[in-house]
Amino acid sequence: MNERLVSLRYRYWPDHLVGEILSKRWTETAIPAVVLVIVAAVFSEAIPGFLSAAGLADTARQACEIGFCVLGMSLVIIVGGIDLSIGSMFALTDFCALFCLDVLGWPVWAVIPTTLFAGTLLGAVNGILIGFFRLRAFITTLITLIVYRAAYDLLIFGHSNQIAAAFPDIPLWNFIGGGTLLGVPSIVLVYAAIAIFGHVFLTRLRPGWHVVAIGGSRRSAFNSGIPVRRTIAQCYVGSGFLTAMAALFFAARLGTVGGDIGVGLEITVLTAAILGGISLGGGKGSVAKALTGTLIVLLITNGLTTLSAPGGVNRMVLASILLIAAMIDIRWVKNRTRIISKVYVSPTYHAMPPIPETDAASGTPFALNDRLRDVTEIGVGRIEAPEDIILDSEDNLYAGSRHGDIIRFFPPDYERMEVYAHIGGQPLGMAFDRNRSLYVCVGGMGLYRITRNRQVEKATDETNRSLRSVNDDSRLRLADDLDIADDGRVFFSEATVRYEMHEWPVDGLEARGNGRIICYDPNTETTRTVLRGLKFPNGICIASDRQSILFAETWGCTVKRYWFDGAKAGRMETLLDNLPGYPDNINLASDGNYWLALVGMRCPALDLAWRMPGFRRRMAKRLPIDEWLFPNINTGCVIKFDEQGRVHESLWDLGGVNHPMITSMREHRGHLYLGGIMNNRIGRYRLAHADPDFVHYDRRWGISS
Repeated sequence: MNERLVSLRYRYWPDHLVGEILSKRWTETAIPAVVLVIVAAVFSEAIPGFLSAAGLADTARQACEIGFCVLGMSLVIIVGGIDLSIGSMFALTDFCALFCLDVLGWPVWAVIPTTLFAGTLLGAVNGILIGFFRLRAFITTLITLIVYRAAYDLLIFGHSNQIAAAFPDIPLWNFIGGGTLLGVPSIVLVYAAIAIFGHVFLTRLRPGWHVVAIGGSRRSAFNSGIPVRRTIAQCYVGSGFLTAMAALFFAARLGTVGGDIGVGLEITVLTAAILGGISLGGGKGSVAKALTGTLIVLLITNGLTTLSAPGGVNRMVLASILLIAAMIDIRWVKNRTRIISKVYVSPTYHAMPPIPETDAASGTPFALNDRLRDVTEIGVGRIEAPEDIILDSEDNLYAGSRHGDIIRFFPPDYERMEVYAHIGGQPLGMAFDRNRSLYVCVGGMGLYRITRNRQVEKATDETNRSLRSVNDDSRLRLADDLDIADDGRVFFSEATVRYEMHEWPVDGLEARGNGRIICYDPNTETTRTVLRGLKFPNGICIASDRQSILFAETWGCTVKRYWFDGAKAGRMETLLDNLPGYPDNINLASDGNYWLALVGMRCPALDLAWRMPGFRRRMAKRLPIDEWLFPNINTGCVIKFDEQGRVHESLWDLGGVNHPMITSMREHRGHLYLGGIMNNRIGRYRLAHADPDFVHYDRRWGISS
C-alpha cells in the first residue's frame, strides 16, 4: 500500500506539468499571447474607448501595415539574418508609389507592380550581398539603411512639393487606402491572405523547411544539399517585397512623403518580431508569432500616443523593450536546455522486484553460460549500429546503419555488401510485408517503406494527438520496432513521446510511462495510437493467434501481450514480469517460441535508484549524462520463451567480446543472427536443434519453403 501511495505521489508530481509548460512549444507560443492580453487590458482600463470598434478598425490598418514589415523581418531572422534597412526601404517604396501616381500620372494598375518591383529590387541588393557574397547581415543592412535613406532624402528634396500638391481622386486608390469589403478593411483581407500563405510556406512547403533548416544550422543545411546562398538571398527579396506592400497601403492611406517616414521603423519591427517569439538565433518562428508581436507593439505605441506621450518616449520605450526581449531571448536560447533539465525532467517512483537468480549453479533458465562466445562475425568494421537485422527468402541479410542506410549482405559468406537504400535517419526495427516491401522504423523520422524496386516512401510520421497531454505528442519522436498483421496493418512501438532519439537516457532516468503502441493501416493510410502509458515499449511481434501482439517494456523488464482483434480485443496481460535484464526486440523461433534480446543487465544499485526519484533528479542536475547510473551493457544475452511465459533457455556473452549490447536477433536456416545498436558487426550463431529449413519470411506469411 505504501509503495502504491508513493507511486501515485510521484506520478502526478506538479513539476511534470511545469516542465511541459516550459517546453519549447508552450513557452514560445503562450507567453507572447499572455503579454498581448495584459497590454490590451492595461490600456483599455487606462483609456476609455481604447478598444472600441472604430479604434480597432484603425488599429487593424496600422497593424497590417507594420505587420507586412514584421513578416519580412521575421523571414530574414528565421533564416539566420537581420534587416536594418526596412525603414529606409519603406520610405523609398512609399515615394515610388506616390511619385508614379501623382507626378508621372500612372494608373493604379501600373503603380502597384512598379512599387512592389522596387521593393523587391531593394531587397535583392541585400540578398545578393549577404547571400551570395556572404557579407555580414548586420553591417550590410546598416550600410544599405544609410544609402537608401540618403537616396530618399535627395528624392523628396526635389519632388515633395509636387507630391504634396496633388490630390488624385481615384476610387481604386481610395479603396486600397481606406476601403472595406463586407465591413473588413481591404488591407486586412490582403494581410490575411499573405499570412495564410506564409504559414503554409513555413510549415508545409519544402522551401519553407529549407528556410528554417538554414536558420537552425547553416553548415548542416549546406551538407544536406540545401541551396543555402540562394535561399538566404530569396528571403531578403521577400523582405523587400513585403515592405513595399506595406508602403503601398501606407501611401494610399496618407499620401505623404515627409522626412520622418520610416524613421525608427526597423526598431519597431524588430521589437515586434522578438516580442512575438521569433528567436534572434534563427531557425525558430512562425506567422502567428509575428502577428502577436505586431499587435503588442502597436497597442503600446498607440496607447502611449493616446496618453500624449512625446514621440521620444515612444522610441525609448520600444528600444527598452527590444533590449529586454533580446536579453531574454539570448539567455533563454543559451540556457533553455539547462533550465528544462532541472524542471522538465521529472523522475517517478519505479519499484522493481528482486533480480532473478542467474548464477551458473542455480539451475534456472537464466543460468549464466558463454554460448555466444563462438559466434561468427559478419561485416566487422564495415557497418555501424545495426540495431535490427532481417533476412529474406533468398538468404540476403539486411541491417540498418547509423549513417542512415540499409545495408544488404549477400549469401553464402556475407562478405559482399551494398547500400540497399538510403533513408537518412537511424534505422531501427524492420519487417517485410506480404509484397516484400521492407518497413523500417526510423528514429526521429517515423515509419518508412522501401518497395521491391528500392524506392523509399514515407508511410507515416505523425498520429492522433492526446487531448489530455500538455506536450504535443502527435509527431513520432522515436519509432522503435514493428511487426505486420495479416491484413497489412503495421503495429509499431514509439519508445517515448517526450524525448528525441539521442535523449533516450533521460527517458530512462524518469522511468515514466512515456511510450505507446501505434497502428498504421496502409489500406486507409491512417495512423492511430493503440496503447499509451508504457515504459519505453520496444520489441513487437505478432503472436501465433494472429490477433495479438507481444511487446517488451524495457524499463519495466517485462513482456506483455495485447489483443487487437478477436474476442479478447482490447485486453492486455503480462507474460514475463521480472527479467534479469532490459528487453529489446522480439522475434519468432522455428519451434513456435520466441527469441528476446536483453539490451542490458540489471544491477542492485540501479534497481535501488528506481525507488528514489529525488536521488535521480539530483543526479541529473549535478552529473554529466555519461556519469549517470546505467544498466550493465557489457554483457549480451538472448532468451527463448513461449506464450505461457515460460523461459526455455538463455544464451550469454559474458565477456562482451562479440556482442556486448544485443538489441535484436533473427533465426534463419538453423542460425541466429545478432544485431546491436552499439556494435560494428553482425553475429551469426549456429543453433544445434533448430529447423534448418526455417525461413522467417516464409513462415511469417504461410509460404511453403
